[in-house]
Amino acid sequence: MESYQQQLSQFIERVKHNTEQYLGYPVSKDFDYQELAELIQYPLNNLGDPFIDSTWKVDSRQFEREVIEFFAKLLHAPENNWWGYVTNGGTEGNLYGLYLAREIFPQGICYFSQDTHYSVSKNLHLLNMRHIMIRSQANGEIDYEDLRETLRIHRDLPAIIFANSGTTMTEAKDDIGKIKSILNEFAISQHYIHSDAALCGAINPFLSPKPSFDFADGADSVSISGHKFIGSPIPCGILVARKDRVDRIARSIAYIGCLDTTITGSRNGFTPVVLWYAIKKYGAEGLRRRAQHCLDVAEYTLQALQSIGVEAWRNPNAITVVLPEVPEAIKIKYQLATANGITHILCMPNVETSHIDQFVADLKEARV
Repeated sequence: MESYQQQLSQFIERVKHNTEQYLGYPVSKDFDYQELAELIQYPLNNLGDPFIDSTWKVDSRQFEREVIEFFAKLLHAPENNWWGYVTNGGTEGNLYGLYLAREIFPQGICYFSQDTHYSVSKNLHLLNMRHIMIRSQANGEIDYEDLRETLRIHRDLPAIIFANSGTTMTEAKDDIGKIKSILNEFAISQHYIHSDAALCGAINPFLSPKPSFDFADGADSVSISGHKFIGSPIPCGILVARKDRVDRIARSIAYIGCLDTTITGSRNGFTPVVLWYAIKKYGAEGLRRRAQHCLDVAEYTLQALQSIGVEAWRNPNAITVVLPEVPEAIKIKYQLATANGITHILCMPNVETSHIDQFVADLKEARV
């Protein structure tokens, strides 16, 4: 029987190999957090509200607060009316946004497009929320006419909008400004808008024109993934919401000497330090350069694929390139996600034109 050391060694080698080349998932791998390695020997736990100190002191609340403040500014959150925390990923951030909406408008109907991430249906089931799926356009963006007609029919009930800013397969972005205009058209004053910006939340602020997706455009909460564009060895995310919305659900917990305003109670205390380290390292300008690199490689990928006769395309300012389903061997080699007859390539910050050249050469050979 092999020893646990052998099992671990084999596992590490497998992880190294599988990390070498993947192009189908939005996970950055160009990070180095060696300076934080010493922290793994401590039980960092950010239980409770990140903005209120607890009787538990082995935490990283001060770093978490800096992370939330950075993203609150980046997302144009209203001054003195924002709150947030570091989640374990986009699904938790989306769950939190929907939870807030349900508590504020228990009779509301949630509207989301058919291209919305699969976890949203799961979240809606967990929360037992009434919901209606809206058609998507060909590019993955929500069909505003279908949304308008559906809202018209249900204009007597509060509307909870789940908007995408970067759908799973095509990186389509729902326009919150257009959605707000429809809500105003039918005088639906009781509404809540959650923006799922898992991939694009840290990219959108640096695009021109800036997509309509954040608080300035009418969002009540925004969810971003930390392990995607920014990069982290552990899945994580950022949730920012209007504080007056969050105050509606806060409960005081004597056991921890703090308010419980989050989903899980005990929360990862290491990932806030990871995100803090990243934003200190990059800053806003570093993230801007990082985004531009992704956009440049995405355009390069599009041109390279089209040059060999592949009908590839991308949404405006997207780092996702969409192409017809590729042969199985290519899917396996490059760990490519495929659905409904299309495959996509994610031009994450670690992807260089040399990686694309190799992929295009392999695809060309496989298509012969």
